[in-house]
Amino acid sequence: MLHFSRTKIIFVALVCLWGVVAALPNFLSEATLKDIWPGFLPNKQLSLGLDLKGGAHLLVQMDSEELRKDWLKSLRGDVRKQLIDAKIRYKGLGQVGDVVRVKLVNEAKTEEGLTRLRLIRQPLGNTLVGGSGYDVDVRRGSDGFLEVAPTSAGMQQRISNASSAAIEVIRRRIDALGNVEPSIVRQGLDRILVQVPGFDDTEKLKELIGQTARLTFHSVHDNVTAAEARESLIPLSYVIHPDAEDPNYEHLLKEPPIVYGEDLVDAQPGFDQDTNEPIISFRFNQKAARIFAEFSSKNVGRPFAIVLDNGDVEVKNSDGTVAKNPDGTVKKKRDVVVLSAPVIREPILGGSGQISGNFSVEEANKLAVQVRSGALPTTLTIVEERTVGPSLGADSVEGGRLAAMVGGFGVAAFMLFAYGFFGLFALLAVIVNLVLIVGTMSAIGSTLTLPGIAGLILTIGMAVDANVLIYERIREEMRNGKQPISAIDGGFSRAFATIIDSNLTTLIAGIVMFWLGSGPIRGFAVTLSLGIFATVFTAFLVTRLLVSLWVARQKTRKIPAPL
Repeated sequence: MLHFSRTKIIFVALVCLWGVVAALPNFLSEATLKDIWPGFLPNKQLSLGLDLKGGAHLLVQMDSEELRKDWLKSLRGDVRKQLIDAKIRYKGLGQVGDVVRVKLVNEAKTEEGLTRLRLIRQPLGNTLVGGSGYDVDVRRGSDGFLEVAPTSAGMQQRISNASSAAIEVIRRRIDALGNVEPSIVRQGLDRILVQVPGFDDTEKLKELIGQTARLTFHSVHDNVTAAEARESLIPLSYVIHPDAEDPNYEHLLKEPPIVYGEDLVDAQPGFDQDTNEPIISFRFNQKAARIFAEFSSKNVGRPFAIVLDNGDVEVKNSDGTVAKNPDGTVKKKRDVVVLSAPVIREPILGGSGQISGNFSVEEANKLAVQVRSGALPTTLTIVEERTVGPSLGADSVEGGRLAAMVGGFGVAAFMLFAYGFFGLFALLAVIVNLVLIVGTMSAIGSTLTLPGIAGLILTIGMAVDANVLIYERIREEMRNGKQPISAIDGGFSRAFATIIDSNLTTLIAGIVMFWLGSGPIRGFAVTLSLGIFATVFTAFLVTRLLVSLWVARQKTRKIPAPL
């Protein structure tokens, strides 16, 4: 057990050296890393969490009314589709309050119509354990109308699903900026708390996460312009949207869209090879690529429009101030523009293309991030906004440093008093343990939070505890009459199973905390889990190597009692 081959010694030395090299950038300035530090060596510094470094704090609220309107609009389309598919003639399809109403031409088909409309319903709850009703209610109304109305439980579930989707979209958008470990959690039914460490530009953050950025692709009316439609009558199923570059020019577009932005699998900023202007290259999924290929094949020589819906935006006065409604609320308007309306020169069969819209480089990058990360399900309103300063972080770091120093000196004093020279080996192993944890966290881009500092301090105790178990086993072997070398070998061998069992149960707890937790809990789980691996490594390789080298340097065969 005490014998170390040359290969094993080299392995332990290389791991320890890697930990030192990976942790060293944390003690250097960014200028030193950029100018002096070799580029082939690990150069990442440990990121500090919001509680240590400060950052942006936003509380946003989803627009439940917009979700309701979008759902009712979708229900009207579903009712129309179900009746057309069943070849049931209808009239008077419209909306009264929160109810979609339709009247059948032939009242004898009322039961058949109700059966078809009930296909729109979706069960609530978990399908594995059974639902608790439906999201919409289909019923007979007055005057021979059939009614489809969202239920209260269905609306709550829709808001909850939209909140979950919004959290994922916000996370993808922030991650695309290169920030590490944002804390994004739901508060209540329709609010989301966003905390981003090291992000002191709240305006940029609000602009990034507050835009819905819904991208859709529409066909353009062949014969009628938007101006002609406004003078006479807008054709059925057509809408008018302004051009992004020239707001005075408008496009007459068909609803619903050909393809939705949700069908995009990638969007990247780039430059046009001919004009060198910033563009956005996009790629559809297989389903949308097939639909768009069929559409473009049938419409060669005709234009199609790429529309961006940025949701509700604040209306500005001529002097740049925010316009107000008579009741004092902020005046808003729907910001829907046509980014581009190119003519289809040939069938687009590859499922990819590019968007040009007189973008700046920054606008192209931002729009690519928004489109690539997906559209928000609804407009988000900033309820609370503040920047957390680093003063709290400085106090926390200082308190953590003081706690680590006091704990470290206390542990060192105990180990030296209780185990003498072997206690020094344990302290060296603890130092290597901490270096490996810091180096690994830096290399993988983990974030250090205040609970993470607590995890590091806890690791000191765990690492020492492993050495205490080994040393007490050695003492027990000595009391049983074994020689020093046999006692040392037996102590390491017999303590191995105990240490593995105790650390394995702790590791399971750490994995569960990382899996189910969020924010500071996950930060604690990371340092705890890494500390377990480092503890096992240092206890059974680093400490044992130091003891092995000590034994090998004894000049006589009679080894003195180690403890």
